[in-house]
Amino acid sequence: MALLATTLIGSGLAWFILLDIPDVRSAYDYRPKVATIILDRKGRQIDMMGSMNRIKIPLTKMPALLPKAFVSAEDSRFYHHSGLDMWSIARAAINNLRSGKRSQGGSTITQQVTRALMLSREKTFFRKFTESVLAYRLDTMLSKDEILYIYLNEIYLGQGAYGVEAAARTYFGKKAAQLNLSEIAMLAGLPQSPSRYSPLKNPEAAKARQRYVLNRMAEDGLISPEMARQAYAQNITYANAVASQSNNGYFTQYIRELLATKYSSRQLYEEGMTVMTTLDSQMQLAAAAALRQGVSRIKKRHPEKSRPQGALVALEGRTGRIRAMAGGTDFNQSQYNRALRANRQPGSVFKPFVFAAAFEHGMRPGDTINDSPFSIRNSNGTTWSPKNYDNRYLGPTTLANALVHSRNIVAIKLLQKVGVQRVIQLAQRSGISSELLPELTLALGASPVSLLEMTASYTVFANNGSYIAPVGITSIRTHKGQHIPWPQPHPVRILQPRTAKTINSILTQVITQGTGTLAKGIRHASGKTGTSDRNTDAWFIGYTPYMLAGVWLGHDRNDTLGNKETGGQAAAPVWKAFMQQTSGH
Repeated sequence: MALLATTLIGSGLAWFILLDIPDVRSAYDYRPKVATIILDRKGRQIDMMGSMNRIKIPLTKMPALLPKAFVSAEDSRFYHHSGLDMWSIARAAINNLRSGKRSQGGSTITQQVTRALMLSREKTFFRKFTESVLAYRLDTMLSKDEILYIYLNEIYLGQGAYGVEAAARTYFGKKAAQLNLSEIAMLAGLPQSPSRYSPLKNPEAAKARQRYVLNRMAEDGLISPEMARQAYAQNITYANAVASQSNNGYFTQYIRELLATKYSSRQLYEEGMTVMTTLDSQMQLAAAAALRQGVSRIKKRHPEKSRPQGALVALEGRTGRIRAMAGGTDFNQSQYNRALRANRQPGSVFKPFVFAAAFEHGMRPGDTINDSPFSIRNSNGTTWSPKNYDNRYLGPTTLANALVHSRNIVAIKLLQKVGVQRVIQLAQRSGISSELLPELTLALGASPVSLLEMTASYTVFANNGSYIAPVGITSIRTHKGQHIPWPQPHPVRILQPRTAKTINSILTQVITQGTGTLAKGIRHASGKTGTSDRNTDAWFIGYTPYMLAGVWLGHDRNDTLGNKETGGQAAAPVWKAFMQQTSGH
């Protein structure tokens, strides 16, 4: 007998060891993999990154009816049994026999927690027996509220969402704390079969399941029959995850890349950080809409050509905080971020740096240069004969008028006077990190740059001569609540204030009477158009005292946009449409 008892005890211990049971003795020991969430400037979620889409929250941050709804739907005797409910198991078996199908389950919430935390999904008698034993053990170790807390954070609710917080954001685009009774009942109906009862995939089945949950809550006295009827009749608005990714994807991709330079994959994908960003979601919607409309207009004017692409970046000139970033017309179709990756010839949007360098070294807006044809012999024996865009030459022209009307010849001759290296150094100190070739074609914007760096460089003009680097993150909060500020840029003096004011005055005239008149209508606006050779790239960068934005339009394969598709014709209207939506943000 002693040998038999020893054998049984030893076998039992070995059995528990082989189960590899996590040591969950309190709610504090529950440490699941939690996703990092990315928020816009107003605290709204715009992305998540994690091996599991889970956002852990305590019961105190859930609506009072939410836990009760799940208990009522899944395990109404939860507070009265010890992990197993034989009466519910028997009732489910009888109902299933009557219906001829497995429409009800007998697992308690405690068993579901046990199954999620400790066991495989194989459907065997041994696994079911083990589940029952462990459920009883868990019930003796944890309080009912602790079990319910784990359950509501662990349970899979479909669409890749684990737990009620992630599910609330996935289905409804809001926090669990903001859910109404109708939405709560919809979520509480999902655990039995998240796919079958998904309101996004099977709305009729989901509605029937919602009715079941509301009826159960009314029967249990949690709500009145009238509240149940009103909740059932209420229309629910579901989050559009596809549209959200299409609008925010380029910015959140940029944020992910920034985070990866400072944090490990485990920290980002499992430890539940919260990332506060600079994005203004309303401005981002306006940017995406303006860009799509601008591209559509070009396509309409040139139906014989393929649909072009584009990018738009907007930031606060005084802080460098990026408020919008559209790296293409649809992130779901193309993840290539043209605002960051597509270095393109900026054309005449580069010219203000040539003129600023000249003004810094004693020249004045009223000084004249002869706008007349000329040729330069290259070192290889070839000849370069630059031209103005309109093939017209105006003779002696003031520097101010030359910039307002984007006269190529004057800009090139001015670059000869000022010196190529002097202009390159000014541009580099103004945040342009792309290689700038030390050639006279620099005056025409022949050296490719990114939209983000070119747009940010204009903070030098918008900020009375001080450059401020662009920034997309404001702070990080760890899963322990530790607040970690993200490094913020500080203004760096690049130009004398009088030089910046001179450029501002001229760029204001670009909009009122120069090449950017299609951007007219934005108060206190200054800006510059840019067009590369063969109308391959169309640019407009402009700013007000509060906001700075840059637009690029073109084809990924450097095809021409079409006849007359200049920065003023194609890009300036996109900028204007966006800026008209930014007041008050």
